[in-house]
Amino acid sequence: MTITNGRDLTPVLDRVDRTLEASLERLFAFLRIPSISAQPAHAGDCRRAAEWLCAELAGIGLDASVRETPGHPMVVAHDRGAAEGPHVLFYGHYDVQPVDPLDLWHSAPFEPQLVRDGDGERIVARGASDDKGQVMTFVEALRALRAEFGTLPLRVSMVIEGEEESGGANLLPFLQANRDELHADVALICDTGMLEGGVPAITTALRGMVGEEVVIRGADRDLHSGIYGNAARNPLEVLCRILGAVRDPATGRVLLQGFYDGVQDPPEAVRAQWRAIAPSDAGFLGPVGLSVPAGEQGYSAVEQTWCRPTFEINGISGGYAGDGFKTVLPAEASAKISFRLVSGQDPARIRDAFRAHVRAMLPADCTVRFTPHG
Repeated sequence: MTITNGRDLTPVLDRVDRTLEASLERLFAFLRIPSISAQPAHAGDCRRAAEWLCAELAGIGLDASVRETPGHPMVVAHDRGAAEGPHVLFYGHYDVQPVDPLDLWHSAPFEPQLVRDGDGERIVARGASDDKGQVMTFVEALRALRAEFGTLPLRVSMVIEGEEESGGANLLPFLQANRDELHADVALICDTGMLEGGVPAITTALRGMVGEEVVIRGADRDLHSGIYGNAARNPLEVLCRILGAVRDPATGRVLLQGFYDGVQDPPEAVRAQWRAIAPSDAGFLGPVGLSVPAGEQGYSAVEQTWCRPTFEINGISGGYAGDGFKTVLPAEASAKISFRLVSGQDPARIRDAFRAHVRAMLPADCTVRFTPHG
């Protein structure tokens, strides 16, 4: 097997196999850092993850540094050894999502475990598959290449951010401010998935996202439903009605004004290729215990996730949800929602259309406030 510049890749792959245990130890150390970017209490952990990764990259000979932003820091690294060949920019992120609800975990989220899964093993920990595992796969590949050849076969730079899971507000300004330094011929994003375990995949396009938090408030305090039930607005009920009206239950289409403006289906030849790759909706949904696509009619499960925009409710809160029972009318209710967007859509227009929808359905005696999340 050969690689760029005629080098034989076999010894590199052999080294990767021989050093797998050490690679796993490094990945596990990375996974133990609770770098939850969305929670201010973990700001120090995010910095610790950035510094840990920077040290690893410097340790394999890259010119690595931690760069400040108004939020969590970036990690930037360059290989200065290759004098020619294309320049590749690798993107990833070291931050992870919150771990709630904890009672659904079978092991501690930040104590990695190797678990038997069918004929193989998988790593269970927050961030193992999004995105620390992918980042370290690239790092270990660089480590093995440099160990065997002394240099890399092409020029490599890396940008690893710490806010991908919380909107990534500082990524674009950082890239713009460092345009000359980070200019590259090819950009690689190793934060995707595989359609089937054990079958490699190259992802050629990704959807964008708009995230929004909406809070609806009614009375100036929580109320007893035995005294105020029916007479007082229930923000939870109002919120559920508003969110339920975003999508047409018969067709699955999103009903916001202008939502599908600019959206085009891929060519039929491409859709035929996708059907060949994933001929069964049940096959795609089966591993998560489902079988029937729930979105737009006329599109397969794969098409809905690869080329169609979405509306998702990611969380709702309000009132009492603890043990036992409490007959409360909550003073406010909130939801976190997201839209996955495709080429041709304007994120600002989508956000405006959603807010207009909420305001149009908001009854008297209720107020609303919005918080953008990317």
